Amino acid sequence: MSPSELKMKRALLIFAKQPVPGRVKTRLSPPLSPAEAAELYGCMLADTIGNHSSGNQCNTLLFFELTDGAEAFFRRTWPGLPAFPQQGEGLGDRLEHAFAAAFAMGFQVVAAIGSDSPDLPPRYVDDSFRLLEEGGTDVVFGPATDGGYYLLAMGRPHPGLFRDIPWSTDRVLERSEEAARVLGLRSVRLPLWHDLDRLEDLDRLPGKMVTGGAARTAGFLLQLRGLGVI
Repeated sequence: MSPSELKMKRALLIFAKQPVPGRVKTRLSPPLSPAEAAELYGCMLADTIGNHSSGNQCNTLLFFELTDGAEAFFRRTWPGLPAFPQQGEGLGDRLEHAFAAAFAMGFQVVAAIGSDSPDLPPRYVDDSFRLLEEGGTDVVFGPATDGGYYLLAMGRPHPGLFRDIPWSTDRVLERSEEAARVLGLRSVRLPLWHDLDRLEDLDRLPGKMVTGGAARTAGFLLQLRGLGVI
């Protein structure tokens, strides 16, 4: 299959928020001020979108949390990317609706990531598509060090994966894999990766983020370190 044919069937959904003080990275305040936490999130979001919207053999779609000014922000900042408001009350509902929307557009394999792993290697996304296309796998999880997952990919909708999951806990991956087993789905894991979500996560060496494609995030963390904030 040619690269253009592969791209036509693949979609990567990036879940995002508008970087507004007091609404993003609140677990990092303190020591960060709400404004610093928002700027850090903005750097992470820009790195994530930059890493996964150029050069990949897939279509990148933004799904943003609908708050005041969010739609204008995303359409202005990334005018070349299709952007859609998230639908639903909680994260499970929003994931379910986003996957359903992508499959309704005609995509055959769909993956979703957030913006908490700005140095996530794009090859992990490519690997999730490949595993699904090779057959023998229904669901791909990217396990995060905090017990959640940084990526979820599937070849058709499986709404049951998003129901009765204790979101924002260290049991998200465990319960999601259990749900997959109950549904009779064959799941595989990608390599373990990290989020930048808690104070201890900020100790990760910024130099590694630079080589991993998260230069904006690394630069801002170095700036905060130089100011003695972290």
